[in-house]
Amino acid sequence: MPGQHVSRVRALYKRVLQLHRVLPPDLKSLGDQYVKDEFRRHKTVGSDEAQRFLQEWEVYATALSQQANENRQNSTGKACFGTFLPEEKLNDFRDEQIGQLQELMQEATKPNRQFSISESTKPKF
Repeated sequence: MPGQHVSRVRALYKRVLQLHRVLPPDLKSLGDQYVKDEFRRHKTVGSDEAQRFLQEWEVYATALSQQANENRQNSTGKACFGTFLPEEKLNDFRDEQIGQLQELMQEATKPNRQFSISESTKPKF
């Protein structure tokens, strides 16, 4: 069983990072770093917590895949990612998770983005 568990974790990790390729560059960078940190942080957790961790990331991967497909079919050209987090689900979070969520929100809503995309790739003199 441990071999299957490791391959399931690795496959999910790769799938999430592949799905992040559809995100805008600043969200991709933020998401990739968060995924790497979370998977690293959960490397040594117990079996029950590992199962919950994998289930939540599988739900995330499925939702992101669906949103990516919807965005491809959307004729407005404006991509939309994310989901509403109901208060009752928030009540189930540990203090550490609330702190991480708050840090993630602050990073995602910073007024000055870490990356900027310009129309022209020609150097300006």
